[in-house]
Amino acid sequence: MSVFEHRISYIGERALLLDVAGPMNVDVQKRIWAMAQLVGQHGGVVEETVPCVHSLLVVLSPDVQPEAFRETLDAMWRQVEPLEAPGRLIDVPVTYGGAMGEDLAELAASHGMTIDEVVKRHTAPEYTVFALGSQPGLGYLGGLDPALATPRRAVPRLSAIEGSIIIGGAQAGVLSCTSPSGWHIIGHTDLKVFDAEAEPPALLAPGDRIRFRALEVIQ
Repeated sequence: MSVFEHRISYIGERALLLDVAGPMNVDVQKRIWAMAQLVGQHGGVVEETVPCVHSLLVVLSPDVQPEAFRETLDAMWRQVEPLEAPGRLIDVPVTYGGAMGEDLAELAASHGMTIDEVVKRHTAPEYTVFALGSQPGLGYLGGLDPALATPRRAVPRLSAIEGSIIIGGAQAGVLSCTSPSGWHIIGHTDLKVFDAEAEPPALLAPGDRIRFRALEVIQ
């Protein structure tokens, strides 16, 4: 079994971080999901696990020395089988461009594409929710067409509205809350991906799949 190159670092006095280098890879992420489940079964030793994109934070119980668990964590990574999270397929209707997709034209021009080509490439893949983070309910999505990968803005916006369809680096996403953001805004959806009064409050979960669907393209 191939083992993806990884490292384990000490975080603070009683936590370990396992992370894997390289571009977003769903096979790596399936192993991270599996590790979160497996490591979490070590009651009395592990207090909390926090999976993210290609990484897993393991917070140990106060009486456990990180050095003592590091080798165990390493051995588990080498043996763990990928977790095939069933996930749901979620349809995200999008209005591209216009006042709520203000970066679409500039992003298209930067790649030598038309607006319609960007929309076609953005709606073509089936994305995977690798993890939630940054803000409540925000999914880090893998699957973006590499031709649309765009470095984040040099100057972040102070306010990007909830529901903004965004691209940052090789990732796509949907803003779950109105907040500052350095990601490029190419459209907007009325679908609510986070509602504090709902159960569960986050619409997305790791392993879910997303398809963006163009309702309208404003040139």
